[in-house]
Amino acid sequence: MSDDVTALLAKAVAALGGQERDGQRDMAVAVDEAIETREHALIQAGTGTGKSVGYLVPAVVHAVRTKKRVIVSTATLALQRQVYTKDLPQVADALADDLGEQPRIALFKGRSNYLCVHKMAGGYPEPDDDMLPFTAGPTSELGQQVARINEWEKETETGDRDDLVPGVSGRAWAQVSVSGRECLEKKCPMIDECYSQKARDEAAKAHVVVTNHAVLGVQATSHDMLGEHDVLIVDEAHELVQRITSSATHELTVAAVDRAARAARRCGVTTENLDTAARRLDGALGDSENGRLRLGLPDALAEAVELIRGAARAALTQVGKVTEAAGGSASKIAMAALQEVFDVCEELQGEHGKYVIWLAPADGDYEAPRPSRIVAAPLDVAGLIRGGLLDGKATVFTSATLALGGKFDAMARHLGLDGPTSMDAGSPFDYSKAGILYVAAHLPRPGPGGISAEALDEMEELIRAAGGRTLGLFSSHRAALAAAEAMRERLDVPVLYQLDDQVSTLVEQFREDPRACLFGSTSLWQGIDIPGPSSSLVIIDRIPFPRPDDPVSQARTEEVGRRGGNGFMAVSATSAALLMAQGAGRLIRGADDRGVVAVLDSRLATARYGGFLAKSMPPLWPTNDRDKVLDALRRLDAAARANGS
Repeated sequence: MSDDVTALLAKAVAALGGQERDGQRDMAVAVDEAIETREHALIQAGTGTGKSVGYLVPAVVHAVRTKKRVIVSTATLALQRQVYTKDLPQVADALADDLGEQPRIALFKGRSNYLCVHKMAGGYPEPDDDMLPFTAGPTSELGQQVARINEWEKETETGDRDDLVPGVSGRAWAQVSVSGRECLEKKCPMIDECYSQKARDEAAKAHVVVTNHAVLGVQATSHDMLGEHDVLIVDEAHELVQRITSSATHELTVAAVDRAARAARRCGVTTENLDTAARRLDGALGDSENGRLRLGLPDALAEAVELIRGAARAALTQVGKVTEAAGGSASKIAMAALQEVFDVCEELQGEHGKYVIWLAPADGDYEAPRPSRIVAAPLDVAGLIRGGLLDGKATVFTSATLALGGKFDAMARHLGLDGPTSMDAGSPFDYSKAGILYVAAHLPRPGPGGISAEALDEMEELIRAAGGRTLGLFSSHRAALAAAEAMRERLDVPVLYQLDDQVSTLVEQFREDPRACLFGSTSLWQGIDIPGPSSSLVIIDRIPFPRPDDPVSQARTEEVGRRGGNGFMAVSATSAALLMAQGAGRLIRGADDRGVVAVLDSRLATARYGGFLAKSMPPLWPTNDRDKVLDALRRLDAAARANGS
């Protein structure tokens, strides 16, 4: 069917007002062949390839002609929305006449992304007091946000949180939504009005369903959410392993046990044993220290976990009897909370070595001397991906970043693929002429004390030459803030810092002011799309290796070593390569873009693993010559100013 798909791709591209691209056509053929032969495929498609249309055309054709559903998953809700509201409808409309019917499309998200009409009507008990701020009255910020949601509910047709603009805080949204475990589903008295259920009913009838990696995380680790489907296409596939790991990572806290107990008491269930077990856990944590538990749980924690597991199981049985007798939201919430506690205990007591277990303070409280939670994460998720996502399906993984060090082996291994078809669709951009990869090889090796004075001096000179126009990508928020404060003192250009405002707001400010700089970490390395001279310079402060004390990276590195492999290259270098490739990919976003990626970490030029990292990045013209780079940036700045940018 490849010839047919090629012709339909050309028709779709023409209808969208685009131009045919060799890489896009090669990609569409490869996707079609993987679907037809029911194989697994890894397809790298660089910026500008037209990746979405390249996989959507064969997906739509297959789904309509075979009457078998295709699932498309994206990394984020924002990208999911773009594919669902723009790319997929345009492809479906363009192909409808040739296919003989209008392709049906649908959106699938977790239940917590939708308003719960039953909860808004008072069908759920009030949240626990410890979940609300002290100022939760109608005049508080939280109260005002909830009031705005109530007004929006009168006009919304979807109940989808994404459609509420501007958005609200997670705490405000929690007042009007429920999790999948808390949902009454078919037993809900307002099921006919349920926004989430309407979306699911539409998805069940659709040819192509667009979802996100968070849903795939539940699908792989918990239960079937998506129903029967024939093909799975994973966009931004480089993020899937981390998303599955996050979905399968759970924690046990005293607060969670206490909440479960309170929820059970609302149903008339006695929780004396659970309360006692929670106090045992509190005491055991108080006598412990933060860090990884290499030999499993020590005796005091193990005894507390066993007490909690037994008490939670008994409470589940009692609440289950209440549910059988009367049902309702209170018992559903109690069952959800108790089941979550019970499941974590089961994981903590599971086979040693299957999970990485560590003790940690509350999120963000890095200075706490004692832990407040036990965390368990899977050592490996390849098996979860194979069993929960790949079994019996044709699967296509695509991203601009899959061939690390020039090879697909590392990504295939992490995704649980054995001998997949792989191809690089390339990019229409000539990276070697469009951009420079500058490695500041003369700088001292980065140390543990944060960004060095020499690196800050180098950064200042680069930004001066570029006239601002800089996206600064840092390995930590601490380094980003230090650099932002230093550049604000030294330079007469606006310097935006990621935590000063919402990322979307900062990106828009950065886009509108060509002299501005935007500094940050984490999410700025990926997904930022700013073509034009606003980001003529991308600065990377250091190679973004995982933290040396990260328990999961530690354990995975040791496991590879035990099997005779190179743990550092398989885990730390692979993780860094992904981020380096994504970060450098922020530079050239359009055919006319020009600029410099400046890496202020000399190890990229001097360390043995430097070649592996460099091969993972777009093939920019490489140099260590500082003067040439400064001259190039000055010329770009002058040209942009001449064009009024």
